Amino acid sequence: MSGFPGAHEGRVAVVTGGARGLGRAFAERLARDGARVVVADLEPAAETVAAIVGGGGEAIAEACDVRSEEGVEGLRRATEERFGRCDILVNNAGIVRNVPWSELDLEGWRETLAVNLDGMFLTCKAFTPAMTAAGFGRVVNISSDTFGLLTPGFVHYIASKGGVIGLTRGLATDLGETGTTVNCVLPGLTKTAHLEAALGGELFERMAQMQAIKRPGLASDLEGTVSFLAGEDAGWITGQSLVVDGGWLRH
Repeated sequence: MSGFPGAHEGRVAVVTGGARGLGRAFAERLARDGARVVVADLEPAAETVAAIVGGGGEAIAEACDVRSEEGVEGLRRATEERFGRCDILVNNAGIVRNVPWSELDLEGWRETLAVNLDGMFLTCKAFTPAMTAAGFGRVVNISSDTFGLLTPGFVHYIASKGGVIGLTRGLATDLGETGTTVNCVLPGLTKTAHLEAALGGELFERMAQMQAIKRPGLASDLEGTVSFLAGEDAGWITGQSLVVDGGWLRH
């Protein structure tokens, strides 16, 4: 996708879970559209940064465990030390594991909610005060279309992603008069290199037959939505949950 050249010129974006998959696609897209990007991840994000710099953009990598208040505070400090502020926060970091209800224990439940929901709470707490002080901010949270589907073995995951929708709506209300918008995107099953290796290509083709658009979703199908919600043109949109899954979940 060509992007919106200059749409985020002068802006600074933080993307969590940006080392690979959707997070990497979001980081690279925002950079193509003019933002300076902080790529935050537990995994090494050097490849994402190299791709951005190789394309003429500016980016840094920061190791961060979003479950840790101290770690997220370190991410905020590093962002402000390098770029002065954060205008755009894309909360993409997350984990997903299929665990039948009969085998799901409290430890697994808490781990999933800690990463997928507590992590977003912590990053929003860290970055939105400066956004509201500046009179401009964009928060884009990544949820999942499984919240509206019948998917066994994902009680903990669906609960966490439903919490993301609730966080988005509540925070949009609290920040409504500050110039900061808060929205979330609900992707469907998306064909990234990591997921294809883990799940096999046949699953993507089979699942695609349940969609209105009968082909597997790609990261490039989602990055434009995230970039739009992060921009000036989305300033009248907040508290919304946008499904981007080829018409699998229709409502």
